[in-house]
Amino acid sequence: MDKPIINEVIIVEGRDDTRRLKEAVICQTIETNGSAINERTLQEIEVALKTRGAIIFTDPDFPGHKIRNTIVERFPNIKEAFLPKHQAKGAHGIGVEHAKIEDIRNALKDSLTSQEIKEETLTVQDMQHLGLSGNAAAKKRREYLTERLNIGYANANQLRKKLNRYQISYEKLSKILTELEGDEK
Repeated sequence: MDKPIINEVIIVEGRDDTRRLKEAVICQTIETNGSAINERTLQEIEVALKTRGAIIFTDPDFPGHKIRNTIVERFPNIKEAFLPKHQAKGAHGIGVEHAKIEDIRNALKDSLTSQEIKEETLTVQDMQHLGLSGNAAAKKRREYLTERLNIGYANANQLRKKLNRYQISYEKLSKILTELEGDEK
């Protein structure tokens, strides 16, 4: 199979991620060189966004989330790709460099564009009504939902912010969670 071409520049943590991505797709990357992302790298990302677009594709761990949050805070309309932890597990840790080629391709294909939140469409009460917070099954429901949406696991408050940022509707969430309830029967 021919490698897919990704037009946007992909932002990764390091050279092992770049190497693995280039095995999966034809792309250009910007490496943050760890969680201490500097101003020069942020300026490079800004240029990439203006010229070709960019996709954040960091590891599904604490340093990866920290880098992602730093970039999203500065560039709220950037695209994001996610890998669930179980797809990024290797013998020596968690990272994009351990993922299967097909999982990388799917994550990039399913990348989402953040939007600046002008008005929240999902409230704290909506999260409770959907069973995503305030009950014993909430964590399991959030895990299922974030896996299905391919947006990376988050606690209830972070998830609400993500869902608003990606403008995912209450109706879509309800439908996905109904599928979970059907699977449990």
